[in-house]
Amino acid sequence: MTDNAHDLPANRFNELPSETQKFLSRLDENDIKLLEEGLVLVRSALTVGRFMKWLIICAVVTTAAGVKFYEDVLKAIAWLQTPK
Repeated sequence: MTDNAHDLPANRFNELPSETQKFLSRLDENDIKLLEEGLVLVRSALTVGRFMKWLIICAVVTTAAGVKFYEDVLKAIAWLQTPK
């Protein structure tokens, strides 16, 4: 086994600040499951957030491009019409 004794969980726990050790010592099995579910929820929220950011950017760009295209079509129609 090539694990360093320094990397064992028990040794790493001793290196944590005392407040963190107290907090972790009070956790029961349900709290740990809740924390794990919370981490999954946060990861999902971040993924949805990134998706929504790009969705909004695409909507703004599409709207701006549509307005510009509409203006250019009107200009082309006006240019093609001959004054009488």
